[in-house]
Amino acid sequence: MLDGLKAFFHHGKRFIPDPTKVSLPESFTGLPKFISTPCLQDCSLCKNVCPTRAITTEPLRLALDSCIFCLECQDACPEHKIRFTNNYKMGTNQYERLQIAEGKENLVCVNPALVRNEIVRLLGRSLKLRLVSAGSCNGCELELNAAGNVNFDMGRYGIEFVASPRHADGLVITGPITENSLASVKLTYEAIPSPNVVILVGACALSGGVFKESLALRREILSELKPDLLVPGCPPHPLTFINAILDLIKTKV
Repeated sequence: MLDGLKAFFHHGKRFIPDPTKVSLPESFTGLPKFISTPCLQDCSLCKNVCPTRAITTEPLRLALDSCIFCLECQDACPEHKIRFTNNYKMGTNQYERLQIAEGKENLVCVNPALVRNEIVRLLGRSLKLRLVSAGSCNGCELELNAAGNVNFDMGRYGIEFVASPRHADGLVITGPITENSLASVKLTYEAIPSPNVVILVGACALSGGVFKESLALRREILSELKPDLLVPGCPPHPLTFINAILDLIKTKV
């Protein structure tokens, strides 16, 4: 028992008291931003090195829905124009807000005007989710699983993953949505009672990621599902996912 007490005092609290107010190390790869230093003339190193073609120049712009946070652009730029901050709050419900542009205010957050009223009214204190891996590498699934452990404990806010879509309030999709996974996505979505919340998690789900040009993808279904929440990352950190959900259902700590 004495050894256990020593370990407790040595390690301190092994959980996060408030996931909305966490100070992560500077080394954490979070929301990118553009530094005000001018680019070199005719330079396109960041654009050329990006594996998902998320960067365009003239004007400089970064599509966060395609970004896999590999840091290649940050390391390639001789002017250190692109910097990845330790800001983990990146969830939104607008694709337009995932476009990081130079010289403008970039609001990567949930737009309350676009949140469906029934989501807040009916699901504001409890949200049960069914996950479908639509061709994922399982990286996103690992982080989503961690979101429910004792460290992050999103269950304290009534947010939980369930085994059956009949018990769920929403659908979480990971992966680029391959042809072989399309039936699973459709059947799960149709089995979830209304109002059905649709959440896309990770660069693959948001844009196809590194697989966006693959002929095996069937992403046309997204025009029918109309996603309510977009969570960028490769994979997104548990804190990113939890804060995005809380912003959507308006649950306050």
